[in-house]
Amino acid sequence: MKYVFLINPRAGNRDRTDRLRRLADHLAAAHGLDCQCLLTDRPGAAEPLARALAETGEPVRIYVCGGDGTVHEAANGIAGYDNAAMTVIPSGTGNDFLKNFGRDAVKFADPENLWDGPDFPLDLIDCNGRLCLTIACSGIDARIADSVHRYGRLLSGRGSYLLSVAVNFLFKPIGRRWQVELDGETIEDDFALVSMCNGRYYGGGSMPVPEARMDDGVLETILVKNVPKRTFARLFPAYSAGEYWKFPNIARVVTARKVVIRSLEEDIVTCLDGESLRSREVRLELSDKRVNFFGPKGCSPNATAREGR
Repeated sequence: MKYVFLINPRAGNRDRTDRLRRLADHLAAAHGLDCQCLLTDRPGAAEPLARALAETGEPVRIYVCGGDGTVHEAANGIAGYDNAAMTVIPSGTGNDFLKNFGRDAVKFADPENLWDGPDFPLDLIDCNGRLCLTIACSGIDARIADSVHRYGRLLSGRGSYLLSVAVNFLFKPIGRRWQVELDGETIEDDFALVSMCNGRYYGGGSMPVPEARMDDGVLETILVKNVPKRTFARLFPAYSAGEYWKFPNIARVVTARKVVIRSLEEDIVTCLDGESLRSREVRLELSDKRVNFFGPKGCSPNATAREGR
């Protein structure tokens, strides 16, 4: 069994490579493990590195040391490989993925809690051929997230977020005219957002569908119709808290197996675990692949899930 620390030195607000190397060395010495460290050298590099490890056929446990984007890349790399499993040592700014584990999320910072933890498979969302662990969102939330990355070159994390909200919310329309197909039912309307959920958290902690579970083979999709900006601002805190049921005339949650979003005006911005793509048609469904994950003993990716209403 190989134990590989896959490190993104650009994740977060500082380079943690030296500390992570020390953690790997300590784990190897303490338990006689075959540990090594691999560093990404560019955005997107974690995926081919993880896939190359899985393609050897040798049993491998990968410690993904980065933020949600690095986790997304590694999951796309090892999905469908029975010999490979991954976990996360949080090194990014948001780390929304680990929020699904509730109180156990803090344990992921120490590999001593991880190395002998059990494997368990997680579902994945297939979005136009890309795989998503948590939430695939299209609409105002995706446009804000996409702009944060671009404005981050000019401002700090909080500053780039506030600028993105101002540009997308104050100076641009919220809704877009879309055709949305839900297992054959077609709806044409102005939508603020459409998000398919496998996990429960995105955007720094928003939880649109608290019933979502990461291993039950069911994907929940929330559709929010366009509303005036003042109404959207008033309702967004309830949306972020998973209280979509408070505005039934605006929000709808479905468990359709296949969701297709078609734009009637312009490219749709979609964010998958925080990574952006653009297309005129977004096809979402449960992937036939799963990803093996390991964590602290007794942990659950559904620790914060609520019962359905």
